[in-house]
Amino acid sequence: MQKQQKFILIRFSVVIIVTVLAIVAMISFKDWVNRSESILAMDSLGKVILEYRAENGSVPPESHVNNIRTNLPGNVRLGDLFRYRALWINFDSPPDTILAYAQKRYRSLILKDGAIILRLNGSVEWLDRKDFETLLAKQQSPLEKQMQK
Repeated sequence: MQKQQKFILIRFSVVIIVTVLAIVAMISFKDWVNRSESILAMDSLGKVILEYRAENGSVPPESHVNNIRTNLPGNVRLGDLFRYRALWINFDSPPDTILAYAQKRYRSLILKDGAIILRLNGSVEWLDRKDFETLLAKQQSPLEKQMQK
């Protein structure tokens, strides 16, 4: 191989590698933005639920939450895997009980699958899949697990 051919081959390889890295970075950035918007939507929902709870003394029914969700900015980002657990919440439930969650699945090399959870006290956080499943299993009653299947 001549010197010029090696130089062209090296440049071509560098361009391919940079392009692949840029594509992976853009996909990961898109997923990160979607996750951030989902967290903001869940936070907005949490504020509305806390207001309702302060006025009425209990969490709103699922039908009320579904009506609220349709008007939230970023609602689409919560996705089809959104679950509201008010039916399983008691008056004596601790504040860190999961009230609502939206599971997220990413085809990203950087972001892991997990869930955005809204706790009874209004806090919103991201949990990776394994931590979320463990926590939810601890909080679910046998009847809720059966109904979920």
